[in-house]
Amino acid sequence: MRIVVKVGSSSLTDDHGHIKVDVIQSVASQLAHARREGHEVLLVTSGAVASGVAGLGLVDRPNDVLSLQALSAVGQPQLMAAYNNALQPHGLVAAQVLLVPHDFVDRQQYLHARETLGRLLELGCVPIINENDAIANNEIRYGDNDHLAALLAHLVAADMLVLLTDTAGLYTADPRSNPEAAVIPVVAADDPLLSVSTSGAGTERGSGGMQSKLAAARIASWSGITAVISAAIDSDAVIAAINGVEKGTRFLPHNRELSARKLWIAFASEVEGTVVLDQGACDAITTRGTSLLPAGVISVDGAFDAGATIELVTQGGVLVARGMSAMSSSDVKHSQGKRTTELIDLDVKEVVHRDDLVVLGNY
Repeated sequence: MRIVVKVGSSSLTDDHGHIKVDVIQSVASQLAHARREGHEVLLVTSGAVASGVAGLGLVDRPNDVLSLQALSAVGQPQLMAAYNNALQPHGLVAAQVLLVPHDFVDRQQYLHARETLGRLLELGCVPIINENDAIANNEIRYGDNDHLAALLAHLVAADMLVLLTDTAGLYTADPRSNPEAAVIPVVAADDPLLSVSTSGAGTERGSGGMQSKLAAARIASWSGITAVISAAIDSDAVIAAINGVEKGTRFLPHNRELSARKLWIAFASEVEGTVVLDQGACDAITTRGTSLLPAGVISVDGAFDAGATIELVTQGGVLVARGMSAMSSSDVKHSQGKRTTELIDLDVKEVVHRDDLVVLGNY
């Protein structure tokens, strides 16, 4: 099996940003165990910014983007040194890979990243992946590597995604306020739990939270990949996930496996506009798998060119689908509500072709 493991900042560092060496050693030991069992493993790690705070001896964590970028540059080598030290006794070599959103948006970069990671696995390395926060040109989403891990799992055609966190899995209620809360062992691919909004936006050191992990599990499920949320402090969490032992919460893969192109449209590309649909258009694209035609468009929000990713919503604002627009926003506005036979001045007659459209929710 090929497994992607993700561990977050709040699990890896203490309140002062110092790296928890015991946690890193535990993760390294589990990766080594998986390797001995014949599995390929990749690790997505957070913690660079938090580690940078401790590395510079700062009392408080700054909030401005430039400082956070600088801190990630300080903390990343310390993080890698800790992983190298933990993997070395097992005879394993770590390989640092820093990615940015553009690597998933640009098709050539996407393919190049896949080839590089594949070659590292062939060489017997343990790729350790983080977002390249030090040179990111947008606001750092510190600690929120769940999304990255899920996209990476699809990129490398992984069999399983294991998300190690501060909790033992997805609970029936908030365990901090409800002593009777219990871990949900299995979530089916079509279970509404995969699209609910959960509480808990993460800690000060990591902004992932359970909602982010549910979103990552959904991406994995729609990629045909099993996802598991389990406790980072459990020394057998990864092996248990691989062997199907009931620990944490297991999210079953969807039989509606998305292609790389549609997964990119649904989860990786930047949304540039919103199109509001009438009831008939919503029904057509969700139940009959049709393209979106101008006749079903009520209004347009945002300015975008043809080829941009847009969200399709109901009149009440409920997300129905995401797709790559075949028209610019001005052309959509010009043609909205009109039948195809009325669009004699436009070469393109569809707002979003069905091959470029991904239905995401039930409205």
